[in-house]
Amino acid sequence: MRSYLLCLFLLLQALSFACAEAKYATDADRTDDAKDDNFQADLVSARSNSPPAREPGADLVDAAVSELRKIYQPLHHQQRKKHGILGTVLQWVAKATPTFRISAPPVDGPKHVVTGPLLHAVKLLEESSQKNNSDALYILAELNFYGNFSHPRNFPAAFDYYQKLALLSGNSSALHMLGFMYSTGVGGAVERDQARALLYYTFAANRGHTRAEMTVAHRHHSGIGTPKSCDTAARYYKRVADKAVAWYRSGPPGGMGWIPESYRIADETGGIYGTGASASSAGMNAIKAHPNSDAYASIEDIIEYLDLMAQKGDFKAAYNLGRIYYEGQRGLDRDFDLARKYFFAVTQRFWKKGRVVENYKAGLDKTASKAAGYIGRMYMRGEGIEQNFDRAKYWFDRGIAHGDAQSQYGLGLMLLNGYGITKHVPRATELFKVAADQDFSLAQVQLGTLYLDQGHTDDLGAANHYFELAARYGNIEAYYYLAELNYAGVGRDKSCSVAVNFYKSVAEKAEPLVSSWAEANLAYEDGDHELAFLEYLGAAEQGYEKAQTNVAYLLDSEQSQLPFLQWLYQKSPRPVLLRNPSLALIFWTRSSRQGNVDSLVKMGDYYLHGIGTDLDVDRAVQCFTGASEYQQSAQALYNLGWMHENGVGLNQDYHLAKRYYDSALETNEEAYLPVTLSLLKLRLRSAWNTLTHGRINSIQDEPAPKKDWSISEWVANFLQDDNYYYDDLYDDLYDDTIGDAGLDDLDEAIFESLLIFGLAAALVVLVLYRQQRQQAARRREEERQRQEQGQGVRGNAVPPANRAAFQQPGDPDFGQWGIGGIGH
Repeated sequence: MRSYLLCLFLLLQALSFACAEAKYATDADRTDDAKDDNFQADLVSARSNSPPAREPGADLVDAAVSELRKIYQPLHHQQRKKHGILGTVLQWVAKATPTFRISAPPVDGPKHVVTGPLLHAVKLLEESSQKNNSDALYILAELNFYGNFSHPRNFPAAFDYYQKLALLSGNSSALHMLGFMYSTGVGGAVERDQARALLYYTFAANRGHTRAEMTVAHRHHSGIGTPKSCDTAARYYKRVADKAVAWYRSGPPGGMGWIPESYRIADETGGIYGTGASASSAGMNAIKAHPNSDAYASIEDIIEYLDLMAQKGDFKAAYNLGRIYYEGQRGLDRDFDLARKYFFAVTQRFWKKGRVVENYKAGLDKTASKAAGYIGRMYMRGEGIEQNFDRAKYWFDRGIAHGDAQSQYGLGLMLLNGYGITKHVPRATELFKVAADQDFSLAQVQLGTLYLDQGHTDDLGAANHYFELAARYGNIEAYYYLAELNYAGVGRDKSCSVAVNFYKSVAEKAEPLVSSWAEANLAYEDGDHELAFLEYLGAAEQGYEKAQTNVAYLLDSEQSQLPFLQWLYQKSPRPVLLRNPSLALIFWTRSSRQGNVDSLVKMGDYYLHGIGTDLDVDRAVQCFTGASEYQQSAQALYNLGWMHENGVGLNQDYHLAKRYYDSALETNEEAYLPVTLSLLKLRLRSAWNTLTHGRINSIQDEPAPKKDWSISEWVANFLQDDNYYYDDLYDDLYDDTIGDAGLDDLDEAIFESLLIFGLAAALVVLVLYRQQRQQAARRREEERQRQEQGQGVRGNAVPPANRAAFQQPGDPDFGQWGIGGIGH
């Protein structure tokens, strides 16, 4: 009966969404709406643009928005600089130093009190919501969910506002948020229910909500709350990919440009388990650079150093600075003015008054042509300067004269589309071909598109080839074309799984369009971890593996850290919103299914200790074993060794424990100290087990394989080892700095080697000579015996047993005795 009522309730909700009035049908997705500034990103209008009439209470909403604008303060990236060892120590000391601050006991009641313009705006919005104004309902829901404008978070109230808005108009953003809250159970407003979550997500996706489409696609792709369905996942991912490519092509010539914001916050501190212990920062992923290299430097230090070198006349430093400011990166906004300044500084060293300077430095021609290509690109796209195709062509021509690939691509794009010049497809194709041969991905995509348009079998093969080349550099259009070709089976076998992966990559690359990565990173850098958690949670639901890791990391109560740091200072209590270990386990699991090895090890930790779930040692063993396959995770190998040593979930076996410890050290050299200490303790336990005749399998010496060598093999290996010894000795002592002073020692080493070789050769010659003499003496003896038998003289022969041990000179047997023929 209860299940029947639930189904009836869901059916009624579906009917209410389907029969919503047209004037409320417009999507109010704050991602799909145009964002003039960050304020508009927070206040997305949910009103319909179809009817000209305003909704009841619209004037109250406008007045509330005016009040909210008074208190709005946009967030900005904080320039964070890495601290050295001394700075880190001083930070710890500052945290450990008592403040001697006297404070009153905490007062019960809410932390945040709504006052001032915020209070006035909330009252206006509540009054408008009583008139069923969709904008007022949406804004109130956002205020209570995200805590915008310092409004206290109230998840049950937010759920009620979203639900009311969804029932009234079938608003896709409200439907998406209802699915989000049912999926995560965040804030305790509702219990987690993956079936209802998928239902609401699907309603929102079918109404065109981009994030909901991406979420539904991920759920069908990964089998979350529903059986896996590649066709369904491909259909929804294709919708998002189509929007992403359309958005990318809507930008200036060459496509939209943006700074990728997705990253794992744990990687800032060396990974989930810290530097050296995490698979993301150890083993094959470890930074194998010299301690003085720029691999460990912050971007601020690199810019400062390059600027200093550029001022001293280093044209390569000036060019690299221009690229840094042009492309930007997370935490460093793009600055086209500075980029153009440094690019011009390079070109002015090579071209003076329209002519190439004489006696220029080596390499300046190539660097200047690359800078010219960037300048032409900025003129063509209107980046930091007014768009001017004539100036763009001027700089592209300069770059092409010295073989710059970007200039070839830029002029080819102008010829292909007729930007400021007459269209000339054959010439454009030639330029694309030359640039593609230099492995320039943008030209490879354009050339692949031209081949694709021909439609012939050979042309389709060439198009696939160029798209695959461009995909190595993560080009969004190359991914999209490969997805389309695999999905339709054009030029290759049809493959739904491959197509889904490419569609997923296209969707995830269009971060500004489909995700909240920028808002999440800003909140995290600003110290608002709760808001960052909510924003990361939305991206995690869409299938971003890095966001899933971030959510689990923020919720993780067992983050690795040194014990003495906890003694130095007392950590502030975790917010209630971030105390949810069961949700952390969910996202560790989803992240691990997308290939994150450290997340798989974390899953094992949670099952081993019963964090967020019931204690399950068998599942922990499965997680550690999966993470240790192909020796990817030294931490997993170490954990398996510990389990074998202590008999936790596995048979207690000291010998197997030692093998796992040794494998952990082979995988990660930085595990030397913990592995060595564990092996020392293990050997002591194994020795005691042997002395007391315990039942545990003790450590046994591994049998070393032996090989019987011939004399020639022994001599060859001896000489080879001798050469290796001297090579290693001189490499370690002198490090390629041997001068004339070491020639005498080198000659002595060569002489010793030759002497040893000569003695060995003499020994071989003597052995061979002895064998020949023995054979000759044996033949003479046999000949003499035959002669004696022929003459019938047998009685005069002396038996061998009666012969003297030492023959005298002159005796017939003296020669045979001298070479060892008698008595041997």
